[in-house]
Amino acid sequence: MSKNEQEEARVTIKRKKGRKENEKSYVQRIGNVSTGCPKMSKKRQGELLKEKRGERKMKKAMYKVLAPFMILLLLMMAACSNGSSDKTSSSASDSKDKKIKIGLTVGTLSNPFFVSMSKGAKEAAKELGGEAIVVSADYDLAKQMAQVEDFITKKVDMILLNAVDSKGIAAAVQQAKAAGIPVIAVDVGADGGVSATVASDNYLAGKLAGEYLLKRLQNKGNIAIIDGPPVTAVKDRIKGFEDAIKGTDVKVVAKQNGEGNREKALTVMENILQANSSGKIDAVFAINDPEALGVKIAAEQAKRDKEFFIVGVDGAPEAVDALKEKKSFVATSAQHPDEIVKQAVDIGMKIIKGEKVESEIKVPVELVTQDTINSYKGW
Repeated sequence: MSKNEQEEARVTIKRKKGRKENEKSYVQRIGNVSTGCPKMSKKRQGELLKEKRGERKMKKAMYKVLAPFMILLLLMMAACSNGSSDKTSSSASDSKDKKIKIGLTVGTLSNPFFVSMSKGAKEAAKELGGEAIVVSADYDLAKQMAQVEDFITKKVDMILLNAVDSKGIAAAVQQAKAAGIPVIAVDVGADGGVSATVASDNYLAGKLAGEYLLKRLQNKGNIAIIDGPPVTAVKDRIKGFEDAIKGTDVKVVAKQNGEGNREKALTVMENILQANSSGKIDAVFAINDPEALGVKIAAEQAKRDKEFFIVGVDGAPEAVDALKEKKSFVATSAQHPDEIVKQAVDIGMKIIKGEKVESEIKVPVELVTQDTINSYKGW
C-alpha cells in the first residue's frame, strides 16, 4: 500500500472512530437528560443510535434534493444580474445615441413669421443631430390640443408651443408635463405650467409703434386698432400701444379683431371704412404685419389709402416690400422669430439636462420705418 493510501485509510478510521464517540456522547447526553440517570439499557442506547443515524441520513437526502435547486437559483440570480447590467449599459448607450425630437405647433403657417420660426426650429434640431416636427394649428384651439397629444404619443423630447389661446391650452400643457415632456412657450405665453417662455418684448413692440404714430400725428387725431387672437403677445402689444398714446389727443374711433390674418383684417377694415367717412381716420395700428397688409389692401380698394397711414408689428418679408413702396404702410416693430425659437430649443436642452433656466426670456425688437428699411436685415 502506498503512503497516500495509508494516510487516507488512517483518516477514514479516525473519522469513523470520531463519529462513534460522538454517537456515544450523544446517547449519554440524551440519556441523562431524558431519564435523569447516569446509565441506561443497551436496548435504549441502540434505539437512540438508530434515531441519530436516521436523522443523518435524512439530512443527506434533503441536501441531495435541495442542492440542484440551490445551484439553479444561484445561476438565475447571476443571469438576472448580468441582464440588468446589460440593460443598464444598453439604456445608457441608447440615451447617449438618442436623437433629439422637437415638436413645434404654431398659430398658422400661412403667416411668414411662423414659417421663419419653423425654419429656425428645423435648423436648431439639425445642429443637435435630431429632427423637428412642425404643425399648424390654424388658430383652432381643439386642433392645437390634439397636436400636443400627438406629440406626447410620439414621445418628443420637448414641445415648443405657440398657443392660439393662452388660457384655453392649459389642459394640454398639463398633459405634456404629466408625461415628463418640457413645454416651452414661444412668442406668446401659455397657462398650465410651461417650463419657460421665450418671446419678443411685445409690450415694447406696441409701445414703439404707439410712439411713432404719435410723432407722425403730432399727438392728435382719430385712429383705428385692429386687434388679434386672445394670446399674451397680442394683449401686451395692445397695452404697450395704448400706454404710449394715453394722455394725448389721439382718439380710438374703432377697435375690431382681425384674428391675426390678412383676409379677416381686410374685411374688418372694409367695415370700419364704411362706418367712418373720408377724413375721419388718420392712422391704423395692427397687431401684426398680415393684418396691416390686409388694412392696406382694403384702403387701396376703397381708394382711401392716402387718407391715413398704417403701423404694424413683425418685420415680415412682405412688410419690407410694402415699406419700400413708400405708400400707406409706414412702419413695423420688427421681431426675430428664428432667434426666438433657437433660444427656446437651447432652453429645452438645458431643462432636459436638469439645469436651471429663467422662466421668461425676452428677445429685443426694433422699429423699422420707410426711412430705415434699407439697413434692416430681415428674417
